[in-house]
Amino acid sequence: MRVSYFPGCTLKNKARDLDEYARKSAEVLGITLEEIPDWQCCGGVFTTAKNEVATKLSSVRALKYAAAKEQPLVSVCSACHNVIKQTNHAIKTDADFAKKVNNYMAEETPYAGETQVYHYLEMLRDLVGFDALKEKVVNALSGKKIAAYYGCLLLRPNSVMQMDDPENPQIMENFIKAIGATPVVYAMRNECCGGYISMESPDLASKKSNAVVENAKAAGAEMIITACPLCKYNLIKNGADIPVVYFTQALAEALGVKEDTNE
Repeated sequence: MRVSYFPGCTLKNKARDLDEYARKSAEVLGITLEEIPDWQCCGGVFTTAKNEVATKLSSVRALKYAAAKEQPLVSVCSACHNVIKQTNHAIKTDADFAKKVNNYMAEETPYAGETQVYHYLEMLRDLVGFDALKEKVVNALSGKKIAAYYGCLLLRPNSVMQMDDPENPQIMENFIKAIGATPVVYAMRNECCGGYISMESPDLASKKSNAVVENAKAAGAEMIITACPLCKYNLIKNGADIPVVYFTQALAEALGVKEDTNE
C-alpha cells in the first residue's frame, strides 16, 4: 500500500532519524510512505482567525496532492497532523473558508476536503492493525514499563481530531502492547508539557514538564513514549531522568530496524 507522506520540518532537519525509523518501519509493515514533493511547513499551529488563509495553504496543497494520487495523507508529527486535519475539516465544514482558499490558489479543480487524513499511529491501528503489527515484531520490548505521553495536539479538539477518547485515550497504550511492552497509565498523560511557552516562560515550561515526568515515574514508568517532537525535546531539555523516546524509535527497535530505544 502507498500513502502520501508529510514528514514536517523537524523530522527533515533536527530529527532525521525519527523520519528514517518511520519509513523503514512502514516498509516492514507493507506500506510505502511517498513523500509529497515540494511540501512546505504546515505553520506549526492552526490559526483560528476566520480571515486568515495564507498559513493554511501548505496544508491544502498537501491535501490536494494526496487527493490527486487517490491516497490517504499520513503525518508523523502531532503538530503537523493537527494543522492538516483541522484545515481539512475547515474546508469541509466552512464554505466561506473553502471558497477563499480555492480562490487564493486559483486552480481549475477546487479542493473540497476529500482526502482521508491519518496520523502514523492511526495508520498502524486502522490500516495495518495492531494485531498485524504484533505479528511483525521480532524484538519485543518485553519487561519494559512504558508511559504514553499524548500531550495537547493529538486529541484536541476532539470534534475534529477524532483519534480517540480525549480523556481516556487507548491508542498509544495499545501500540505499546503491540510492541511487547507494558503500558503505564498515569494522570498527566494528556496534559500540556509547556513546550509552546518554553521561550516566553522557561520556568513554567520546566515545571509542567517535570510534573509530567514525575507523575509517570510515580505510576511505575521506566520510559516515556511521545508522538510530538516538541514534547520530546521539552521533556528531555527540562531534565527527565528516564528515557523519553519518539514512538517511531520504539517501533523501529521492535521491528528489528533499530538497535536501542535508549539513544
